[in-house]
Amino acid sequence: MNRRYLLLVSTLFAASIFPNLTLAGESKEVTELSARCDRGDALGCALLGLMYEKGTGVTKDIFQAVESYRKACDGGTALGCGALGLMYEKGEGVTKDSFQAVALYRKACDGGEALECGALGLMYEKGEGVTKDVAQAAEFYRKACDGGSALGCTNLGWMYKNGDGVTKDIFQAVALFRKACDGGSALGCTKLGLMYEKGEGVTKNIFQAAEFYRKACDGGSALGCTNLGWMYAKGIGVKQSNTEALNYYGKACDLKEEEGCKNYATMKKKMRLN
Repeated sequence: MNRRYLLLVSTLFAASIFPNLTLAGESKEVTELSARCDRGDALGCALLGLMYEKGTGVTKDIFQAVESYRKACDGGTALGCGALGLMYEKGEGVTKDSFQAVALYRKACDGGEALECGALGLMYEKGEGVTKDVAQAAEFYRKACDGGSALGCTNLGWMYKNGDGVTKDIFQAVALFRKACDGGSALGCTKLGLMYEKGEGVTKNIFQAAEFYRKACDGGSALGCTNLGWMYAKGIGVKQSNTEALNYYGKACDLKEEEGCKNYATMKKKMRLN
């Protein structure tokens, strides 16, 4: 689960607080954030934790990041609780503890962090740190989606598609995948493309499927790249092009998608033989 969202969120906060702050970082910003954190500024602690975690403007120190996130969470910043929860889930800077991660995600979710509601939903879906409960997972995904989390919408859509924790409803699944895709979820775009390709919940439209796969791939979805590569290889929804197929399989492989790598090798060999 890749949710290092705090990098983006906190950078946006930091941009308004420190107009001259860059990802390269400057020690004076770290000094100022440290002072703010010492004064009890919870957001300052969360930002400081981010800089320690990423090694921005300071030597990378995940243990110091954990302590800063803990101060942020204790000070009432839901972002800090979510970031600390992720450290516990991954076992970074602390002993891995799924139960503690769940508690922190719950606190962050209660504090209004939609992404952490989604994270809590995933813990319920997988049965990590809590008793597995897909119905409860769906409810947290719903809360995440309603709160503006595109990933939450994607996950809830998948529940509706398969009838996990909710009554199966492919039309609702399509609506949620569309909301997710519009909200910036590359995975949501991939799922929406699949629905158009198969004609599930929508009229089958391979051209539309190709466009959603393209959007997904551009957004970083390895599966979206693989699927678009396949469509180019077969000439489905797009003009057949081995060159384009190779290009998109290569992108998928770069994103560590095994099928994309296999297809890239196969297409490369085919083009050499021709």
